[in-house]
Order: sequence, then C-alpha cells, then structure tokens
Amino acid sequence: MSAADDLLARQRAAFLREARPDAAARRAALAALATALRTHEAALIAAVDADFGGRPAAETRLLELLPLYDQIGHARRHLGRWMRRRRAAGSPFLWPARAFWEHQPLGVVGVIGAWNYPVLLTLGPAVDAIAAGNRVVLKPSELAPRTAEALAALVAYAFPPERVAVVTGGVEVARAFSALPWDHLVFTGSTAVGRQVMAAAAANLTPVTLELGGKSPAILHDSADLSRAVGRLMTGKLFNAGQTCVAPDYALVPPARIPAFEAEAARAVRRLFPNGLTDDYTRIVTDRHLDRLRGLVEEARDRGARVVQLAPVPEGANGRIMPPTLVIDPAPDSRLMTEEIFGPILPVIPCGTLDAALEFVNARPRPLALYYFDDDRARQDRVLAGTMSGGVTFNDTIFHLAQLNLPFGGVGDSGMGGYHGPDGFAQFSKKRPVMVQAHWAATGLIRPPWGGRRRLIGALLAAARRLAGASRE
Repeated sequence: MSAADDLLARQRAAFLREARPDAAARRAALAALATALRTHEAALIAAVDADFGGRPAAETRLLELLPLYDQIGHARRHLGRWMRRRRAAGSPFLWPARAFWEHQPLGVVGVIGAWNYPVLLTLGPAVDAIAAGNRVVLKPSELAPRTAEALAALVAYAFPPERVAVVTGGVEVARAFSALPWDHLVFTGSTAVGRQVMAAAAANLTPVTLELGGKSPAILHDSADLSRAVGRLMTGKLFNAGQTCVAPDYALVPPARIPAFEAEAARAVRRLFPNGLTDDYTRIVTDRHLDRLRGLVEEARDRGARVVQLAPVPEGANGRIMPPTLVIDPAPDSRLMTEEIFGPILPVIPCGTLDAALEFVNARPRPLALYYFDDDRARQDRVLAGTMSGGVTFNDTIFHLAQLNLPFGGVGDSGMGGYHGPDGFAQFSKKRPVMVQAHWAATGLIRPPWGGRRRLIGALLAAARRLAGASRE
C-alpha cells in the first residue's frame, strides 16, 4: 500500500467515524492553516526561490501568500452563511410536504498541485475543501521539490495526518494518486495531463475539478488607451516570467497600432524592471522549459515572424532568463500559436475589427481567460455574448482571480469545475435534497388501485399541462 493509499484509508475511516464538523471546527481548522502559513512564510519563500533558480520574494508574497490569507479569511467570515440549510419551494402536487437542501461534505479530497504557483495552487483548493468539511491529501508538483517539502512541514505543523496530509514524489506517484478512489480530485496543470488524470479518475467515477490552461487572448479595440492597455497587459504577462495559466497568451491588435504597441511594450518593460532583468525578474523553472521557449521563438522567426526582444539579458546574469519578447504575426499553425506558451513571449496578431477578433478567438479551443481593452459597454457585451472562456477581465489582466465571490475555473480544453468562495464551498460539497412528508399526504390519493382515481389523475395531468404552457396543436 502506497503512502497515498494509506492516507486515503485513514482519512476516510476518520471521516465516517467522526461527526460532520460544525462551523466552529471548520473555522478553527482554517485558522490553524493560516497560523502554519505565517510560521512557515520564510521557508516557503526560500523554497520557491530555490525551485525557480530565482524568484523575487515580493512576487511570492503578492501572488501566493496574500491570496491564500485572503481566501482563508473570506471563508472564515462567510462559512456560516454557506452552511445554512435552505428551504425549497414544494411541488403543489406533493402538498403539504416540506422541502429543503443543505451542503454535505463529500469525504476525502485529493489535490494535485502545479509547479508555477506551487504554494497557492496546492493550498488554495484545500482551503475550500476544508471549509466544506472535508479531509484533504495534497500532492505537490515534483518540479518544485523544495516547495513540496516545505508544504509537507507546514501541513504537519497544522494538522494530524487523518485531517490534512501531504504526499511527495515524482510522476509515478502522481499517476498512482490520480487513480485512487477519492471523493473528489483536483488537478492543476496542462490540458494533456488533465486528460490523463480524468481518464484515471473515471475508473472510480471520481468527480474532478480540472484547472488547465490554454491560450488566453487579449483583444485591443482601436479606441483603447494604448499606454494604459499595454502597461496592464505586460504586467499580467510578465508576472512570474509568464509562467501563469491565465497570462495573456497572444494579443489581437489593429494593424496600424502595432508600431505604437511595440513602443509601449518596451516602455512598460523598462518601468517594470528599471534595473534590467535582474533579481526582480523570475527565472524559468527548468532548463527543459527554457529550451522549449527559445525553440518556439526560433521556429516562428524561421517561418517569417518578426521577433522583438524588449530587454537584454544582462551579461553574467545567473539563472535561466528568458527575456520579454514580442513575436509579430507568427504563422497560425506555428507552435507558438498552437501550444500554450507559459513564458514571457507575446505573439502580436494584426486584427482589424472586433468581428475578426471574435472569429479568431472562436476558431480555437476555449481559453481559461479572455481580456478585452475598451471602455464601450455595448462592445464589452458583444465580447461576452460572442465568446466562451473560463473568465473575463475588461481593461486589465489576471486580477479576476482575486475576486473571491467569483469562481475560478475553465471550460472545454481549459478545464471544468471551479473554486473560490461560495463556488469552491459548493464544488467540494454534495447539495443534498431533503423532503419531509406530513402526517396527512396527498400522495395517498395517487397510488393503486387506479380504477376510482383515473379522474383525479386526469385533473392533475391537465393542471400540469397548463402550468407547463402546453397548447393544443
């Protein structure tokens, strides 16, 4: 029996043995997680920095720790309301029965984290699962091994293994983890691996939340304030050196504005990194990932695209540095335009009209995020009505994820399910319907023998037809 098998069995036994945790117990568990997070902050920051070969501490604090504290605090404040039993309107044909529903914990939730935000994307789903009353086993990414060990120490500090636990290991451990009969399984990663995880989970009919990726477009309308739009676009693109699942993956720009776009992008990079690509600029996670990014640019260049490097790599700089780069008008079937980039490379596609931009987006798999720069409400509504994506931000990038009353999740190739706030609580719960029958019940009139009740059944059917709006042909 593997470590994950053993933890699943122990946690499931404890879940069945102990009473469903009340709101006070769940708040206490979340507070214990927050305390452990604070105690281990320095160790986590150092571990993430080591795994990347260089990531600014400020970036880890802003993009991983701050959102986690916010998510924990939000759950603790709103938990009572989320847990409240809700009345449901009863069917007139079942009068006077009462109906209500409540959220019930699922049991044991497995979480397979990602390497790009190895703290947030491992502990984030766990916050919502704990709020929903579940027990949790975490499998951090093998590409961030130091962070995985730091997470194991943090979780052991806060919880007994029967409540929340961590399993570490490589790809084979992750593959076996996804094949276990969890009550729910969360995976964050690539679409290709997500398909494998879902196939493994299907053998146990395990429900899954898949947070995948894809090519999130940024559309700039001709009327957009270019300086503001490009500054915000490049900020979102260059967080974590572009190693972000919701980073803008390509930009659709009116052809006449591309030269100005290039100038504004270079200006934005100088503002973001006034000392050059030094300690404030995150490194690429492995040599293999860096070689792949360079290969994407070279293939696009070889096929006729124009490459604009926005900042030089400092001489003698340490670490795996991929400079911010624009690629102008790459071939539509190039790897740069058919694979998620996951790096600081931004293809810029000439696109003359909003209709053409929407057609371009809709010809590709549904993205995890969509960004549109334009102040016109009517055109914003056209974008919403004319596209499908996991999330949308107008006039900025990425920060819709920080809205905890909105779900974070994909659609189609970019994933399924979602979490954050009330949606995360619901995702890791069973919405359980309950009917309470009265001492006298009308249902006693609609059971065999049918002989004397045909007229009553006919009247009920006629009433149901009227309520449904059925008309005679």
